[in-house]
Amino acid sequence: MATIRKHFGNWQVMIRRKGYPHISKSFTKKSTASTWAKQTELDMERETYNDVSLAARTTLKEVLLKYRDEGIVHLKSSRTIASKINIILKDKIASYGLTQLRSKHAWEFKKRISEGRSPKTINMYIDTLNSAWKYARTNLSIAVPAEAPASLVAKERVNNERDVTLTTAEYERLLKEANNQPTKYGQWPFPILEDLIKFAVLTCARYAEITSLKRSDTDFNKKLATFRDTKNGTDRTIPLSDEVIAILKKYPFGDRFFNIKNRDRFKMYWYRARKRAGLQHLRFHDLRSVGITFHVLNGMQLHEVALLSGHKTLAVLHRKYLRLKPSDIAEKINNPKIVKIR
Repeated sequence: MATIRKHFGNWQVMIRRKGYPHISKSFTKKSTASTWAKQTELDMERETYNDVSLAARTTLKEVLLKYRDEGIVHLKSSRTIASKINIILKDKIASYGLTQLRSKHAWEFKKRISEGRSPKTINMYIDTLNSAWKYARTNLSIAVPAEAPASLVAKERVNNERDVTLTTAEYERLLKEANNQPTKYGQWPFPILEDLIKFAVLTCARYAEITSLKRSDTDFNKKLATFRDTKNGTDRTIPLSDEVIAILKKYPFGDRFFNIKNRDRFKMYWYRARKRAGLQHLRFHDLRSVGITFHVLNGMQLHEVALLSGHKTLAVLHRKYLRLKPSDIAEKINNPKIVKIR
């Protein structure tokens, strides 16, 4: 039941109702106070009342922290999203209260984080803001508008098709540099990088699939390995060549063959190897394209490569990953037994 009283020159409304927090609000006119009280109680009766006081005292930073620590832990991309959240937390947009945030703040944020970042990465930051806003509304029960301020920010146009290939010489140079990075003590501190590169090319597997491959999911006698819960949400079993099996047998301990606990360390040596090889543009994921092209050049049919790479349709495989040139076909016609990366 609402009570209205005169308080320091204003009219104060107090509403106490079971199932709702105690609400207090002041007005200059008694008629306005009475109208607001009646409407609020009616909304409570209809169960359509939204308490905006929580939104008013909650900052975007608080929501982002909750979202990072509780909302994304079950996602495969949790590490990537968390890294984006950590960057947003350092920006001034995180200090705004949820009721203060406007689309202009999201636009200004986009401008600040755009320098030196790819269109895809910029869009990921905007998507993270939108997801955190939705999390506040649906999971934290904070009464914010359904339309997030960042939802009005235009996305960057992204071209996901990368025309990246390696010649045989470039591939061999990359392997050499992967195995040729001595420390000041004269020892290579990340000896599995060369094998990771070879494995990626020979199996056309993604980084996450390679590093999560378990010993229990591998059968050397049948020459098969199964990647569990892949990017597509399904398991994928692939054939293993003798060369791939030889690589895996070099790592006889642990539940996983390539148990990389520190991904940042891997990145550091990967970046160093590609730079020394003169291949700064190369991403580890590009080795998937290199492998697909390699197998096609060596006589494997597209449907066989699709089984290896996990592509559901040949069109996607051909458009996004296969990188053939007329010179490749000419060389293959004249020397059908040639075996090379490119």
